[in-house]
Amino acid sequence: MKLKRAAAVFLSIALAVCLLAALVPVRAAEAEERGGECVVAGADLTNAQTEEVYALFGIPRGSVPELSMTNAEERAWLEGYVAEDVIGTASISCVYIRLLPEGSGTEVTTHNITWCDEAMYLSALETAGITDVYAVIASPFPVSGTAALAGIYKAYETLTGQTLDDVAKQMAIQQLITAADLADALGTVDAAAVVDDVRSILDQTRSMSDEELSEQIRSLAAEHGVRLNDYQVRQLLNLCRQMEKLSDSELVDKIEDLKDTAQKISEMNDKAQEARRVMDAVVDTVKSFITRVGDFFSGLFGKK
Repeated sequence: MKLKRAAAVFLSIALAVCLLAALVPVRAAEAEERGGECVVAGADLTNAQTEEVYALFGIPRGSVPELSMTNAEERAWLEGYVAEDVIGTASISCVYIRLLPEGSGTEVTTHNITWCDEAMYLSALETAGITDVYAVIASPFPVSGTAALAGIYKAYETLTGQTLDDVAKQMAIQQLITAADLADALGTVDAAAVVDDVRSILDQTRSMSDEELSEQIRSLAAEHGVRLNDYQVRQLLNLCRQMEKLSDSELVDKIEDLKDTAQKISEMNDKAQEARRVMDAVVDTVKSFITRVGDFFSGLFGKK
């Protein structure tokens, strides 16, 4: 009788393992449909730290191509936009990129990133022209995350064989930093909303004077109940003036994509909340199951 009960427990364990495996989003059988994937790791991480990052990515090291990102490469994009103490002297941030079928949309997840959130990255990637990717940005310990876009550029261009427009890439960097800087004072949601609203009038800004554009920026912020100081207005004005360097066709594309991007950000936040609820329920269920299994075997083998 005890053996039958033990067999039933082992079958239950096997079933639980199968169910948990079904929750893993990346399956080997789907590899050919992804279009490619790779990791860009910070050059100054130790092997142990790199292994920690792969654990956050949810893949074993060696399962995908690995590229390296140096601090010099990061500085080529960040100098002039980010304070020296934020850039630092070591390359730490890492990214995992998987290309998705056309029309799939873009998803971003972060781990140990303190200054930039998923919505900011998502909007910046759209500005840079990066679409239909699954991206994970991670560090073995808390970092600002400003350098991660450089790693994403390297991964995306390597996988697709396409060179992204340098102006668009620089604009995405500036946009990410402006949004993160504003978020410190306004809050993440307000900052992202204001930046996206300012981007939405890019078809009009070329004909505005700096004074007119400054007033328009203040007006857009006021619609969100936000009052900007002179420095914050100047940040957004500079971002507009830089983005005006995009060609007319690129500018139209960016504006038309804004609504879809805002919707994706909203959906991503909703999914994140739901995922947390689901995972909390799964963890509680597994803990309860393991406890019951332990109690069973204690009773099975503890009796004389």
